[in-house]
Amino acid sequence: MKEFEQRNINILGSTEGDHYILHKGRIDLSRREMPVRSATIPTDTLDIEIDKRKSALVVVDMQNDFCATGGWLHAVGADIERTRRPIEPIQRVAQAFRLNEMPVIWLNWGVRPDLLNLPPVVQFPFKQMGGGVGLGDVQPEQPGAPQAVGSRVLTKDSWGAELVDGLRVQTGDVCIDKHRISGFWDTPLDSVLRNVGIRTLMFAGVNADQCVLATLMDATFHGYDSVLLSDCVGTSSPDFCLEATILNVRSVFGFVTDSRRLCDALQDT
Repeated sequence: MKEFEQRNINILGSTEGDHYILHKGRIDLSRREMPVRSATIPTDTLDIEIDKRKSALVVVDMQNDFCATGGWLHAVGADIERTRRPIEPIQRVAQAFRLNEMPVIWLNWGVRPDLLNLPPVVQFPFKQMGGGVGLGDVQPEQPGAPQAVGSRVLTKDSWGAELVDGLRVQTGDVCIDKHRISGFWDTPLDSVLRNVGIRTLMFAGVNADQCVLATLMDATFHGYDSVLLSDCVGTSSPDFCLEATILNVRSVFGFVTDSRRLCDALQDT
């Protein structure tokens, strides 16, 4: 965008993706390509070369209900230390993406308070695991967690749906609410990605074996390149679930790397 602004060219749409160029009495519909800004990233299998203009970070469900004291997972007895581990590496990767003018996308549960678009099959796992407190229900009062009082589980604009402390949305980041395990179903995620010209997605967040994996799988089914950042994902599930997720991504759905290798590659280009 800065390149076009400096040349005083009027753009309608995304300079990196779908756009018109407006001239006096004329509209350019050619959607001309921008020069490639490449970076080569080592992964567990092969080195991959990406175009930074066409790559984005997708951070899934790093929310209070999954990662904070008093959140839904903590209330049902899950080990939230395991879901908090990705906070620092995600923070580091997000900053590297912003410095390289690459999109950071926060993909979070934010269900309707009335649950009208949630069928029973979606509500059941939360109700079953939550001991009677499921999606949209009010959290019971818990010792040491006054901030959670009155919060409705993973409900849009509730405390439980907010990003966990240590992570913060910054100017230019993109926020998308979801209401399924996969972030592609019935959300604007695919439209946003295609409109801004994104082809390669780096995945982070929780739970690695559930919402992260489902969204990553759907990304590959939609034709996106998918890269899992192994130290930027966590899960409250047993260790073998994380191990299986990493194996499946590496073997079938894309590539696996980590924050150090990714940040080093972005810094070197």
